[in-house]
Amino acid sequence: MDLAKLNIVMRKLALEAGEKIMEIYRSDDFETRAKDDNSPVTAADEAADALISEGLRAAFPDIPLVTEEQAATHDLAGETFLIVDPLDGTKEFVQRRGDFTVNIAYVENGRPVAGVVYAPARERLFYTTAEGNAVEETAPFGAEPGEQRPIGVNPMPDNRGLMVVASKSHRDAATDAYIGRYKTRDMTSAGSSLKFCLVATGEADLYPRLGRTMEWDTAAGDAVLRGAGGEVVTFAEHTPLSYGKPSFENPHFIAYAPGVLLVKD
Repeated sequence: MDLAKLNIVMRKLALEAGEKIMEIYRSDDFETRAKDDNSPVTAADEAADALISEGLRAAFPDIPLVTEEQAATHDLAGETFLIVDPLDGTKEFVQRRGDFTVNIAYVENGRPVAGVVYAPARERLFYTTAEGNAVEETAPFGAEPGEQRPIGVNPMPDNRGLMVVASKSHRDAATDAYIGRYKTRDMTSAGSSLKFCLVATGEADLYPRLGRTMEWDTAAGDAVLRGAGGEVVTFAEHTPLSYGKPSFENPHFIAYAPGVLLVKD
């Protein structure tokens, strides 16, 4: 895979999808319906999915593509594939809270090696470089990449007082109980894959997720965090989160800066 070409294509498609999403977000009204799993879907999800899918298939016709809106059960363990969540944080979108993202990632051998996370309402754009590092590009965003700043996790988290980020829409008692096992100096909440990016930039140190997620929810943010020096591990075993599982469903996981001393049950 030509990672330089991939990064150009992913960035372009994420920005174009974000533009479509924002057109609908700013409209007076938009229809929301429930999918089979009772999660919400809107015209913005579907428009972004169509745009990104068409672009990726045109650029990389030989690479399998998985998207949230088109996913079927497959066993892609050990394979190379692209995975997309065209609008992560649909609940945030519907409630007009802004914390939603476009997510595109490339997986090799069970590991997300490239990804882009774009939060159009927040004007924040994160992605991996061809060299495998992570950057945040400064708005406004044009056809060509603009000013970038390298991002990295907090190199020396203070285990006497961690900054923790948790889900806005999926916070539960189990998550609170786990967070309670750490000494925290503050806690913030964010929607969608932005939580990975907050750890990647050092704005947070720890993001535990004890609820249900799918691989398309996490792959792009995982790639950005890994490129920033962070890690994403399973909650039970503290082994790296892997991709290409038959159902695409993730186990519970922890995203963190490596200096954090993880608590294990």
